[in-house]
Amino acid sequence: MTSASRALAVAARLRELGIVVALALVVLVTTLLAPAFLHLDNLSQILLSVSLVAIVAAGETIVVLTRNVDLSVGSMVGLVAFVTGDLLKQHAVGLPEAILAGCLLGLALGGLNGLIVTVGRVPAIVATLGTLNVYRGLDFFVAGGKEVSAYDLPRSYLGIATSTAAGIPALIIAAAVIAAVVAFVLRSTRPGRALYAIGSNPPAAETVGIPSQRLVFAAFAASGLLCGAAGVLWGSRFGTVNAFAANGLELEVIAAVVVGGVNIFGGSGTVFGAMLGAVLLGTIDNALTLLRLSQFWLQAIDGAVILLAVGADASIRGAVQRALRVRGRR
Repeated sequence: MTSASRALAVAARLRELGIVVALALVVLVTTLLAPAFLHLDNLSQILLSVSLVAIVAAGETIVVLTRNVDLSVGSMVGLVAFVTGDLLKQHAVGLPEAILAGCLLGLALGGLNGLIVTVGRVPAIVATLGTLNVYRGLDFFVAGGKEVSAYDLPRSYLGIATSTAAGIPALIIAAAVIAAVVAFVLRSTRPGRALYAIGSNPPAAETVGIPSQRLVFAAFAASGLLCGAAGVLWGSRFGTVNAFAANGLELEVIAAVVVGGVNIFGGSGTVFGAMLGAVLLGTIDNALTLLRLSQFWLQAIDGAVILLAVGADASIRGAVQRALRVRGRR
């Protein structure tokens, strides 16, 4: 790891500490204004509400680390949720096969994004902005103006979201396990470390023999796979699914990732930080609801934190590079 990479990693850790402090302040203020906030049921609802966002954010983190971005995550989750629900509604397959089909569909959609970016050489922000609309349009085509309701779905499928282990909801456990696996891969495996190298300095990564294009493709495919898993769980959690499912989810996911200290310019950040970002935004959402404030403020906050986080990343990276240049002259 280069000096710049180490400095950016330290800065990301400080950002994560800042999120913890901000989260504590939100909890303190909200508790003083609405004591019901700290009830166990409410805290469980917060974690449930962010669990799906956190799963998708884990995949988005992998992509952002490579100096790319996937704007189509919401459309992928929505399409997978409807297709999975429709397969079960039509009794076309059993539950295990439907879950597998949903995950494979997500993998294929993410792989297509990766091919457009790596083989087609289309900038990721342009490519995934296009597939965001293509996948959503495909969702509308498949749905045909219909929806899948909870009455159409087997209890075994709906029971996934409502089941618990040791009193902890399965969705929260799934998000935690996925985050732990992704964190392990990124930090403790050779391909994971290579993703950081690609984001830190793409030309240097190519020079030392890192297969950048293949790993970028794999990052998009992994993001799609996690979107597939989230789509399957989305249908289980909400029951009723239509072509608008997960609409706008990409904004929440990207906000969670960048506010969590994952550098939008690639090369630094952690899945743990992205999880913290998701929890912070989910806590703010819950606080606004308890305080009976307009949901407009949540959307405004999501947009504001993206701007602030990107600005902070640019400032931090600039400061690190200037400091290293000064050290080099000495």
